[in-house]
Amino acid sequence: MANQLKVAVVDAIIGLLEHGWSYRRISRELGVHRETVARYDRLRHSKPANPPASSDGDDYSKPANVTPGSADFWTFNRSSGPPSFSKPFEDIIKQKLECGLSAQRIWQDLVSDHGFTGSYCSVKRFVRRLGEGTPLPFRRMECEPGQEAQVDFGSGAWIIDEDGKKRRTHVLRIILSHSRKGYSESVLRQTTENFIRVLENALSSFGGVPKVVVIDNLKAAVKNPDWFDPELNPKVVEFARHYGFVFMPTRPYMPRHKGKIEAGIKYVKNNALKARQFASLAEQNEFLARWERQVADTRIHGTTRQQVGTHFREVEQPALMPLATERFPFYDEGRRKVNRDGHIGVAKAYYSVPPEYLGHEVWVRWDSRLVRIYNDRLEQIAVHARALPGKFHTDRKHLADKKISSVERGAEYMLDKAIRLGDDAGRWASTMISVRGIEGVRVLQGFLSLARKHPANVINHASRAALEANCFRLRPLRQLCKNYLEAQSDLSFDEDHPIIRPLSEYQDLLSKPRVSFQIKEEVDI
Repeated sequence: MANQLKVAVVDAIIGLLEHGWSYRRISRELGVHRETVARYDRLRHSKPANPPASSDGDDYSKPANVTPGSADFWTFNRSSGPPSFSKPFEDIIKQKLECGLSAQRIWQDLVSDHGFTGSYCSVKRFVRRLGEGTPLPFRRMECEPGQEAQVDFGSGAWIIDEDGKKRRTHVLRIILSHSRKGYSESVLRQTTENFIRVLENALSSFGGVPKVVVIDNLKAAVKNPDWFDPELNPKVVEFARHYGFVFMPTRPYMPRHKGKIEAGIKYVKNNALKARQFASLAEQNEFLARWERQVADTRIHGTTRQQVGTHFREVEQPALMPLATERFPFYDEGRRKVNRDGHIGVAKAYYSVPPEYLGHEVWVRWDSRLVRIYNDRLEQIAVHARALPGKFHTDRKHLADKKISSVERGAEYMLDKAIRLGDDAGRWASTMISVRGIEGVRVLQGFLSLARKHPANVINHASRAALEANCFRLRPLRQLCKNYLEAQSDLSFDEDHPIIRPLSEYQDLLSKPRVSFQIKEEVDI
């Protein structure tokens, strides 16, 4: 039994507290521990109301088990102790509290404006007592049919296989808030994929979709919890958009915001799974489905006073939104960095991305048929059909013009460029393709490269000569171009010609002095 102080010591502690002494000072003066002083300070702020006397003469003002010197004895015997120094100023203090003033500011105003002689601690304690009152009751939130469902994970039953290996499961339960109709399914891991799959199975079991699904801030659905603007997993957002409802995460660490599912989790744990174990996950889920039909749906709910299954079928199920025509396409997703070749790797295959995203990270979603690529704003920038491992799937729109060779563009593109060099060049190119076939495509590419070294007229002359000789090899054509170019460079100017004057005459002309003269024009009349 703990040591009990004498009533005189207790009275001294309370009196000194009323005069604003600190715990340390009282402890030093009276020789008691500071925690003891603090305990009696808390007790004096939580005095129970004096119960009325019994009509038959029994005195119920003090419990029978209160012993002298105990804290309870002091509490009941000091219920009519000295009033606080702040009591005469109660109305003024309340007015200042309504204005949002702190206890420190109120004490300062009382001292300066009203001649208050008490300590700041006295005002602080009085303000604290004014704030202590009966808490407001929680507000029950009942929902219209088809309006809301609540979802949460709970611990499931153990699975013990043939080898004796034990695995703990997690049960995901979904409750329709109006009728309390539930769906339960166990999983091995709390992943996003399992969360979506079980929720979709629940919607299919209900035969409809509620408008709002209230979830806890579980990691499978919520990336960054925030009461005002939570960030959800992108796949979860797509799932909600597919079925046309809205996820509403609750405030963190506020389980009463989803009280129906909290009670539902306890119900399935204590009624269905407690003290049970199963050989497989499938066996546990078969049991849960049977338990929902035979036990949970047939009970009379303590709040609604209705049979759950009947109330659901008659009232809530008709109010649910219709299911989507197709089930949600399950896909994997992740972030990928665009490689130097403009591709990203997904499931050991490679897919092209627009060139402006080179070196950046993109968001990828893929299923068994398609690979969709998104930017940081989740805007789709590319879509590809699934390729086999090790294969490349390249969209030509994702290639820069400078990186597309003439061979890739095709023979028609190169023939069009050959015609622009001249008629003879165009005829030689088209005839060569018809003679040499597919191997002529590379020859045509080399023929076009001649335009980097030779003028168009030289290529045309060489092409005309090659056509006349029925020559469709590239090497002789190069030599012809070289010969024509050299022939043009060997042309020299004639030094003797009737219209060419000797340079000496120009020299004499420049050495003569300039003579100014006027030309007079005579006109016959």
